[in-house]
Amino acid sequence: MLIKQITFSFSIAFISWIVGIILNELLAKTAFYQPRLTKLNFIKNEKVNSLLGLDLFKYVLLHSFFKFFNPKLSMKKKIMASELIEYRQEMTKAELNHLLAFGFMNVFIFIKIFQGLYLFALIMTLINLLMNIYPVLLQQQNKRRIDKYLNILSLRSGLRS
Repeated sequence: MLIKQITFSFSIAFISWIVGIILNELLAKTAFYQPRLTKLNFIKNEKVNSLLGLDLFKYVLLHSFFKFFNPKLSMKKKIMASELIEYRQEMTKAELNHLLAFGFMNVFIFIKIFQGLYLFALIMTLINLLMNIYPVLLQQQNKRRIDKYLNILSLRSGLRS
């Protein structure tokens, strides 16, 4: 029974990614998208990110088959300064895909809670956190690093003019 719950939870997580992509494409066409959704930042403190195990998550991500899921965000190539804004936009898109997927999967978690299947809901919650929230936090961490670098570049170019 436990194996079926875990398998089902991973299946819903993968399906949630597809739903997240579709919802994000629909939302991207709205006026709400650009000013609000592209600037999300849940945990700014790097110590908290570290305590949550984000460094371990990044390591596992970079050394597993998951690194092939979004080749546009591959860490193997060097990013030129001129590509940073486009790279950041791609990160934002991936972040929002996972955030929307998280919300979609929560529907199933609440259904399991209402059915009284608390262990099943807990398993789904843990997998949802691992498969959707951790990628969101990692994308936000990476976007902060890009923003710092873009800020340095803009200061340097401001000094030259």
